Amino acid sequence: MTMNLQDCRALDAQDPLRSLRDLFHIPEGTIYLDGNSLGVMPRSAPARVADVVAREWGTDLIQSWNKNGWFALPKKVGDKIARLIGAEPGTVVATDSTSINLYKVLSAALHLAETDQPGRKRIVSERSNFPTDLYIAEALCRERGFELVLVEPDDIAAALTSDVAVLMLTHVNYRTGAMHDMHAMTAAAHATGALMVWDLAHSAGAVPVDLSGAGADYAVGCGYKYLNGGPGAPAFVWVHPRHTDRFWQPLAGWWGHATPFEFTPDYRPAPGITRYQCGTQPMISLAALECGVDTLLAAEAHGGMAALRRKSLALTDLFIELVDDRCHGHGIGLATPLDHAQRGSQVCLTRDEGAYAIVQALIARGVVGDFRAGDPSTGSGRTGSKDILRFGFTPLYIGFEDVWHAADQLRQVRESGEWKRAEFNQKHAVT
Repeated sequence: MTMNLQDCRALDAQDPLRSLRDLFHIPEGTIYLDGNSLGVMPRSAPARVADVVAREWGTDLIQSWNKNGWFALPKKVGDKIARLIGAEPGTVVATDSTSINLYKVLSAALHLAETDQPGRKRIVSERSNFPTDLYIAEALCRERGFELVLVEPDDIAAALTSDVAVLMLTHVNYRTGAMHDMHAMTAAAHATGALMVWDLAHSAGAVPVDLSGAGADYAVGCGYKYLNGGPGAPAFVWVHPRHTDRFWQPLAGWWGHATPFEFTPDYRPAPGITRYQCGTQPMISLAALECGVDTLLAAEAHGGMAALRRKSLALTDLFIELVDDRCHGHGIGLATPLDHAQRGSQVCLTRDEGAYAIVQALIARGVVGDFRAGDPSTGSGRTGSKDILRFGFTPLYIGFEDVWHAADQLRQVRESGEWKRAEFNQKHAVT
């Protein structure tokens, strides 16, 4: 039997993670289901950022590089992120953007392939991977004389032939919420001699990740989604220690130098992950990111990522059940896998028409999700060319009552037909 509102309230009352919601500023009347795109602001962030601006910058000025730990902050935040992604201390640095970091690690992987196995000239990736990953890979292939091969998820194993240098995948698909088996995919790549590069943009802080246990080679990830670091927050990069010192990452800036304040004209890369920094780092943004990462580390007292994962699956199970019950016959399909082992922390619904307008009508009612256009290049795969209504479930601040109301508002929007109103069909630049 489908849960009612009272059942959901009872689940919230028993939720061991419920106190973590108080760590965030959530606008009144808002059910925020877009943490997979931009996480909610931690309550600690405004005061922390204000302190960096007014005291550390305003009063301490240049002394803050030493006095307030600015110079060490990228590695300090990186070590905190490491606790969320199954990485060892000293192997992660918070720096630059996901795209820039991917350029660094993919360049490094191609360099290793050319050095160790020069006959390998292919990068394999999922055709529905996030576009920036494919663009970076395409640019490097043009520059290095490699070939980018794009396949459907079920065809990845068959594509791992003896000429493949790198398998590059996003752990959780941004459009469908489908999740790869990190251990199995990494093992499959290694079994054929390829290196494994992971994008954790929709994984870090959302699902348990075990980079070290999986034996992956490289990983990058985003700071402003589930890590709650704020718009444009620095990303992060991880490199397995067996590879770190084998290559000068291509953006060999002064922050990646072994002794940057000796100001030598020649570049000597720093040992370890520090060399994956480039130029001067953004201290205000890093301070905000640290506040966001700390909200996730606060869950360690309640079971950590395992507890967050249990709640995430319960929330997404409930939403799928409620939508199926209340929106049956309204042309709404499900793109996200039902199998827990294959699902991230989002639910993606499909529509032949009106998906964007339905999302906008929901936002007007205080239920914030987002829209992703269907893939016009193919009718194959889990979603085909259908548009996506995308809802992210961040268990730090989403409750079961929120899920009940979100599904009910979706029902009302569909039954009332209000999504057909002109203002909801006017597309904005950012969807």
